[in-house]
Amino acid sequence: MLDTHAWIWFINADPRLGARAKKSIERAIATDGAAIAAITVWEVAMLVARGRLSLNQPIGDWLTRHVSGFILHPLSVSIAVDSSDLPGACHGDPADRIIIATSRDLDAPLVTADARILSYGRSGHVATTDAGA
Repeated sequence: MLDTHAWIWFINADPRLGARAKKSIERAIATDGAAIAAITVWEVAMLVARGRLSLNQPIGDWLTRHVSGFILHPLSVSIAVDSSDLPGACHGDPADRIIIATSRDLDAPLVTADARILSYGRSGHVATTDAGA
């Protein structure tokens, strides 16, 4: 399961994505598949709309092209409920909460560089992989 920035880094071959994280993503793609949460598509569209991310093609085309090869995990009732009631001290951002809940639903490690999510992972509430490692 990839956090939004980790997915973008992977697609763009960004050097911020560490070798271990990249290998983990490639291994997932080659076996059961690597997942992104449906909210990730929205987050990327919002980054573009706000001018925080530039793409070389229209956002719809870019997303359609790059979602291919990944499992796009939908927002289910159970994920929505879990995201609103995550145990412990969790991230306050609603999109990040949905991504965390999706990772928990899949029982898959979440590849992220977000310090708050990595800290939450160290508390045992979600498996994480440091995207920078």
